[in-house]
Amino acid sequence: MYYADIKKIDVANGPGVRVSLFVSGCTHHCKGCFNQEAWDFHYGRPYTQETEDEILQALSPSYIAGLTLLGGEPFEPQNQAALLPLLRRVRRELPEKSIWAFSGYTLDTDILTGKLGDWDITREILSYLDVLVDGEFVQEKKDISLRFRGSSNQRLIDLPKTLAADSVVWWEGE
Repeated sequence: MYYADIKKIDVANGPGVRVSLFVSGCTHHCKGCFNQEAWDFHYGRPYTQETEDEILQALSPSYIAGLTLLGGEPFEPQNQAALLPLLRRVRRELPEKSIWAFSGYTLDTDILTGKLGDWDITREILSYLDVLVDGEFVQEKKDISLRFRGSSNQRLIDLPKTLAADSVVWWEGE
C-alpha cells in the first residue's frame, strides 16, 4: 500500500485534534473529489513499518483524540490488509483513542456484503472503527455546512451501535 499524506494535526476529519492517514488508491473517481491525486494506488510513499511507528508516535500525546483513515479509499481491497495491523496496534496500545474512517462505499450495500476483498479482514477492520463516514462525494449534493462530510448523501455512522443493532445508527456527536 502507498499513502498520500499523514496529517499529524487535523481538526477537519473527526472530533478533536486527530492524526489522519490519507491512503492512496481509489476506484470511485468522484466528480469534484478534493484529493484526485490519491486515486492512483502508487501515489505518494510506500506504507512501511516505520510509517506505522510514526503514526503511533503522533497519536501518543494526550491532546490527540484519535486516528482518521481516508484517502484515496481505505476499504479498497488492496488497502485493507495493510491497514489492519495499524488498527490492531492502535486498539491495543492506545485504546482511549477513537478511530474514524471515510469511505466512498456504503456500509449496508457495499461493505457488509463482503464484496470488498477478504471478508475476515473487512469484518475485523469494522470491529475497530468508532465512526464510519460512508457514501461517495456527490458534487450536486455538496454542502459546506455539514459537519465532517462534503455532500448530504454521506452518513456519519456509529459503527459499534450499528453492528450491535444490525441496523444503521447515526453518530450523534458531541
